[in-house]
Amino acid sequence: MFFSRPSREGVPPQRFVAVCAGFFVAAGISPAAAQDDDVIELPELSVTANLTATPLTEVGSAVTVITGEELKQQNIHDATEALRQVPGVIVNAAGPRGQFTQLRIRGSEGNQTKIFVDGIPVNDPARGSEFDFAHLLADNIERIEVLRGPQSALYGSDAIGGVVNIITRRAEPGTHLTGRLEAGSHKTLSGNATIGTAGANYDFLAGASGVRTDGVSVADERLGNREDDGYENGTLFAKGGVDVTDWLNLSGVARYTRLRTDLDSEGFLPSVGHTGPLDSNQDMKGDQLFTRAQAKVTLLDGHWEQLAGISYTDQNRDYRDLDPTTVTSTYEGERLQFDYRSTFMFDTPAIANAGHTLTFGVERGEDSAVSDSAWSSFDRSITSTGFIGQYQLSLFEDLSLTAGLRHDLNDVFEDATTYRLTGAYNFRQTGTKLHASYGTGVKNPTLFELYGYTNTYRGNPDLEPEEAKGFDVGVTQAFWANRASLDVTYFNQEISDLITGSGQSSINQPGESKIDGVEVALTVEPIDNLTVTGSYTYTDGEDPTGDELIRRPQNVASLVVNYAFLQGRANVNVSVDYNGEQKDWVWTDALYVNRETLTLDPYTLVDVAASYDITDNTQIYGRVENLLDEKAYDQWGYDREGVSAYAGVRLTF
Repeated sequence: MFFSRPSREGVPPQRFVAVCAGFFVAAGISPAAAQDDDVIELPELSVTANLTATPLTEVGSAVTVITGEELKQQNIHDATEALRQVPGVIVNAAGPRGQFTQLRIRGSEGNQTKIFVDGIPVNDPARGSEFDFAHLLADNIERIEVLRGPQSALYGSDAIGGVVNIITRRAEPGTHLTGRLEAGSHKTLSGNATIGTAGANYDFLAGASGVRTDGVSVADERLGNREDDGYENGTLFAKGGVDVTDWLNLSGVARYTRLRTDLDSEGFLPSVGHTGPLDSNQDMKGDQLFTRAQAKVTLLDGHWEQLAGISYTDQNRDYRDLDPTTVTSTYEGERLQFDYRSTFMFDTPAIANAGHTLTFGVERGEDSAVSDSAWSSFDRSITSTGFIGQYQLSLFEDLSLTAGLRHDLNDVFEDATTYRLTGAYNFRQTGTKLHASYGTGVKNPTLFELYGYTNTYRGNPDLEPEEAKGFDVGVTQAFWANRASLDVTYFNQEISDLITGSGQSSINQPGESKIDGVEVALTVEPIDNLTVTGSYTYTDGEDPTGDELIRRPQNVASLVVNYAFLQGRANVNVSVDYNGEQKDWVWTDALYVNRETLTLDPYTLVDVAASYDITDNTQIYGRVENLLDEKAYDQWGYDREGVSAYAGVRLTF
């Protein structure tokens, strides 16, 4: 029959759609469905690789999933610590905790990766379309997915390198209270409190997190800098949903962060002959608001789903001179987005035992940026509309194919059309999966690049969007009675029309930036309760002139060993992150006219974490970061914390 589609893993199709409908549903999955025994565990699925949730065995793109349990095992306090362990990902932090932190995927720029938090696009229009990961606390994160390669066919501008999708947890059935209190080095104090409740047709979770630390100097102490640079972060969070009827679910999520971080200024250093960070009596104070509301309608016994939502973000920063306090510049970026998606699923058992998923979507968003300082005033916005279509086809339960197409209309520059093709084939008898993808990407010029933001940087309204094309091909092999899995992927992509600064303006750089490399991921469980995961990435990237791309080390690797014992009441975790030699550039004169390239030394960060459940409701934990007291530079002269220790307690009721 036309509607007799057997769902994946034997789950009825209406339950599969209701529970695992896809990426945007992550903000508000039906709680009634989530309590049934036949629900598929989220770690077996990707809710980001396609516009509907897809078993990892059917995903042709390169995707990595980090679970909330893995974050807890490492006692991680922000998402970037875990993202360093993902193949193809480079994290660049401009100093210790609270300082600007970029993420690059497969050699792309920091603003060429699309970031979502609970279905909310959070790239900041007033920060060159980048997202600052420094202020995203790890409390209540349930899952992080990293999708690599050009993904503009599904997610529009900014998705040249890939997509990072961060999903927070939902309330569990019943009413629960959780809390955490931690203290440690650099006079650090942090904590979290959360209350959640869920019933047959509703769920609600609310919490508060905070951290305060005296920190260390942003600037390298070898430059004579001794002033500690502190950081404060307070975050409020709420998320909930309700089944109004058996076919209508309403849900919403809100996240608000207030932050303050001490800064060091950039200046010319005669002692070294170029620019670098200097101690200064300055700070940055900011606010972030991320919100989303959505409605989901499920019809035709679960075969047809419609989803409509609205997302809003507001991120602002005040840069200040202190004593007396004076605001020297202000930046505010806003994004308002409306989206609609319709998905229809059906089978044709008599024709290749095929399963079909057809998806159509439309997004309309407005980005705006405002800046105000003694030397400039700026207030601009851009509106765009994207039309999305995707077809997923599964054949004989072993072959999975997808084809996606998107057309974006823009009110400032040329419209763009992007596409993506993926395939995965499983050899079930040998535990082998072949996967491949090809896609195109686009990165629209930022508002500042188009219109400038100072009296000496005017921008260029004639800029063209950056464009990319790329492919990857790989194999995943399970062995040792499924106690081990190895994935090896080769990737290759080219980015053209790169936007770069040129004197008082911006230009599209002629030629192509070429990047290729290899990603390796390994998971082994040699004995029960002992898990070893490792990753390695080799990246060879050069700009259109043939120079090595800055802040992209050729070699990056990680190793995580986790052991649970005493019937699971105790846990020990060791993580090792290696960042190879990389290039950076600095200005060689006080007028910021000429610059040169420097080489940053490789570094290895070793962290150790442990926890013990004193009772069913009480856990004590601790961690030591940078155990080897390594000097770690992601940017020249910007230092990180040395060896540091923290301890805390978690309570659950």
